[in-house]
Amino acid sequence: MTDDAATIAHIRDASRRLVRELGFMQATLAGTDLSPSAVHAIIEVGLGRNVSARDLVAALRLEKSTVSRLVGALVADGYLAEARDGTDTRLKRLTLTDRGRQAYAAINAFAGGQVRGAVDRLDGLGAPDLARALDAYARALGDQAQRQPVTDIVEGYVPGLIGRAVAMHADYYSRAAGFGAPFEATVAGAMAGFVPRLGRDGNAIWSARRGGAIVGTIAIDGEDLAPNVAHLRWFIVADGLRGAGIGRALMQAAMEFVDSHGFAETRLWTFSGLDAARALYERAGFRLVGEKPGRQWGEQVREQQFVRPHPGRAADEQDRSFHP
Repeated sequence: MTDDAATIAHIRDASRRLVRELGFMQATLAGTDLSPSAVHAIIEVGLGRNVSARDLVAALRLEKSTVSRLVGALVADGYLAEARDGTDTRLKRLTLTDRGRQAYAAINAFAGGQVRGAVDRLDGLGAPDLARALDAYARALGDQAQRQPVTDIVEGYVPGLIGRAVAMHADYYSRAAGFGAPFEATVAGAMAGFVPRLGRDGNAIWSARRGGAIVGTIAIDGEDLAPNVAHLRWFIVADGLRGAGIGRALMQAAMEFVDSHGFAETRLWTFSGLDAARALYERAGFRLVGEKPGRQWGEQVREQQFVRPHPGRAADEQDRSFHP
């Protein structure tokens, strides 16, 4: 193991440049009009035999719902075909269509040309040495990722959910904004009133669980605002796990729920300065519609309201007063 900070920084810098130079920051990849995830899906199906959506989840490190949508789009666009597995009817095996094989060949030609052109410019380092070093590096990254605990997103009440959610909120917001007892009491009281309503259509809560422990929560309250408007509440991820994709997975589950239930829009209330959370909101389709100074959580902050219209619908101009 190396303790050389300069070497680690150099490897990180080279890794970032590899990602950029190979085009992974762009909307499309490998000279196609396909997204990077679609290109990788086509490559995995082209390389493998009897590949299923389950295999793509593991290979691409994406959520099941994301892979399901990806496969559905590639099937609809004529790149992939699905067929029931001969021994396990729960699985659908994926194969390349004629269009998929043409895309696979074009991707390989483009990527091969990229690599060949770069290798030809190397000075003092042979291609076999580079291949071995990159393979070892990729394997080490993969081994490290596989040792990470699996996070499950569980819908519905589970024992300890309220207490754990309140504790995560109190711990984080006491540091982030100086919130104290009034805030903790507000969260606890509101959740205690919401959980008995989970049996009603339009209400749902999810917890992220690692090794049996609750490490994140999010909820949709379909009753406490205007008709046909969802309220996103109690979105939190435990200390030390932010940035690991847990918040994104929770948000995805909640947005799939509101869209499937046909809510015209979803609203949430927060306050300025929570930049990482705001990035997640905006990535999910929320936009800031209002802000003002307020003390509804016990301390003076600049309160903000975000709204996400149902995809394909204009935002509803109903009353959007600030409240917890």
